[in-house]
Amino acid sequence: MAKRGKRYRALIEKFDLTKEYPVDEAVKIVKQLASAKFDETVDAAIKLGVDPRKADQMVRGSVVLPHGTGRKVKILVLTPDPEKEKEAKEAGADYVGFADYIEQIKKGWLDFDAVIATPDAMREVARLGRILGPRGLMPSPKTGTVTNNVAQVINELKKGRIEFRVDRTGNIHAPIGKVSFPEEHLAENLLALIRELQHLRPQSFRGTYIRSIYISPTMGPSVKVSVTDALRRVSEMS
Repeated sequence: MAKRGKRYRALIEKFDLTKEYPVDEAVKIVKQLASAKFDETVDAAIKLGVDPRKADQMVRGSVVLPHGTGRKVKILVLTPDPEKEKEAKEAGADYVGFADYIEQIKKGWLDFDAVIATPDAMREVARLGRILGPRGLMPSPKTGTVTNNVAQVINELKKGRIEFRVDRTGNIHAPIGKVSFPEEHLAENLLALIRELQHLRPQSFRGTYIRSIYISPTMGPSVKVSVTDALRRVSEMS
């Protein structure tokens, strides 16, 4: 087992590592665990019971966090349509174009956080799969980033829309805000994510769907959240 530093050991003395905490209490603890000199991101790690190797159990989607992520998102829109290009610029996209940006990406340019592509661009954009795919930046109809509703998606991303996808070990990782957020905002963002995961539960899946939930600041330890409390809170939102 790796030896932990003095700072980390001091942080884990502030709470019980073996305990599951109600959502509000877990959020409160996470804010107390932030010790970096910058505004740390609060990350959620949710273990699902699905088998990602089965196509009908792949969980992938997006959600607009009610209080955003706390970070400015650089958006690239790829489209050969002059009208869609104009729409994207008016909606606030940071980069808009087509062939020139595709060539820049091939040469290693990746100064953006999200990519939106219109359907008529996908024949060329598909060739970027090996570059954008591993970084979670590849446009996809499943996450709504291959669309003709360019302005709508740009607005959602600017407001705090995040994309997520279960990894090969069955985990979902997603940011839910900054430690500077009010406790209630972090809690509401976490519950919004969990509610969307509930909506995406595969119809063919049988068993315990959400097995564990952890939240943590960027530079700190994880706090275990009570799945029972989280699901109760989500049911009250519906």
